[in-house]
Amino acid sequence: MKYSETQALPKIAAYCSKAERAESDVRKKLLGWELDGESSQRIITRLKKENFLNEERYCRSFIKDKIQFNKWGKVKIVFELKKKRISESIINSCFEEIESSDFETPLMKILANKAKSVKASNDYERWTKLVRFGMGRGYSLDQIKKCLSKILDTNGEDYFESFP
Repeated sequence: MKYSETQALPKIAAYCSKAERAESDVRKKLLGWELDGESSQRIITRLKKENFLNEERYCRSFIKDKIQFNKWGKVKIVFELKKKRISESIINSCFEEIESSDFETPLMKILANKAKSVKASNDYERWTKLVRFGMGRGYSLDQIKKCLSKILDTNGEDYFESFP
């Protein structure tokens, strides 16, 4: 559908007021409405000025949601934020507000649940499957080792000699 700049502004403002949006999402939406680059830029500037669009607020919200609901780790969250073209300085400042325990609790929960269902012929295989699972969720090897040592009552050093 094609909209003029005056038609698009209230529609995109309503879109931004329903949930936090990244600037790249808004640009994509405006492009789909066949708005030219100058009109899109004027609309985005106005949305920022009127606080409908705020990258820092979006980043904080995204991080909290992904930790709480998706149980993602920092690596995966940073990757997804970069895909949304959020600047590294904003990402880093938002992560400074997050405590390491905010990541440890969901990781412990998902690893404990996964450990119950992992089928492995030996302890080494169990460890490697759980490590891959945790890394796929975006957690660091150190965080995973720490949580697995609590869950499986072993420090796991024997298993991690083969990991870099």
